Amino acid sequence: MIIDKVKKINGEEEKRTKNEVASDRMIGKWVKCDNCKEILYKEELHNNLSVCPNCGKHFRLSARRRISQIADKGTFKEIGENILTKDPLNFEGYLKKVELLKEKTKIEEAVKCGICEIEGEKAVLGVMDGNFLMGSMGSAVGERITLAIETAIEKKLPLIMFCVSGGARMQEGIVSLMQMAKTSSAIAKLNEAGILYISVFTDPTTGGVTASFASLGDIILAEPKALIGFAGPRVIEQTIKQKLPEGFQKSEFLLEHGFIDKIVERKDMKQVLAKLIRLHK
Repeated sequence: MIIDKVKKINGEEEKRTKNEVASDRMIGKWVKCDNCKEILYKEELHNNLSVCPNCGKHFRLSARRRISQIADKGTFKEIGENILTKDPLNFEGYLKKVELLKEKTKIEEAVKCGICEIEGEKAVLGVMDGNFLMGSMGSAVGERITLAIETAIEKKLPLIMFCVSGGARMQEGIVSLMQMAKTSSAIAKLNEAGILYISVFTDPTTGGVTASFASLGDIILAEPKALIGFAGPRVIEQTIKQKLPEGFQKSEFLLEHGFIDKIVERKDMKQVLAKLIRLHK
């Protein structure tokens, strides 16, 4: 299978200039699926919603790509884009690292929020991005998410959050941990207002995000085989001195034990979200 792909690409490359081919090779046109070990052509993978066509593994997505898959074209209007990273502890090298990440990823923070339409249904959409400090929740992330919640309350729109995170942002210390209480308090107000909140776990969702707003959805969805938890399995095993069940932090195990409501494949996610919004109007 892979040999046929290489032959096809090589045939296309022969028709192009040497500079074009060299440029593509420098960027890299292939990616290896770490589940089935198949070598995939990146463009084909992207056209398949970044899902491995061989085994169905859901690759991690940037916030931009996720928004383009979920929001109707041209409807996403960002909010909170001016809320940027601060350095409350004067942590050495922190802001420099953030600036380098901004330049590399072309994004400003680990979450992007806005108002959009999903199959014509208006909603507030928040999407975390693991490419920015592993989606860690600092003060700016917490403030952007809180603004999204407050916007949903003000405009009486359903809230949808796509979660991916490595946990709290250590460079901001206690200020980062405070975002758990802040976002949870805002979700409580959303609940009091009777507004629908759908939380979607993607791979991986861990740490303070799992322990706060991500787990407070009226409806909790997850992508297949997403890693979901607070601490990693090694840390838990070392703490409780017990062997843990196989795959106990995967979405399939959590669905079986009632922690999430439904596992939704990426190709069906937009349709499912729109249907849930209509049912709860």
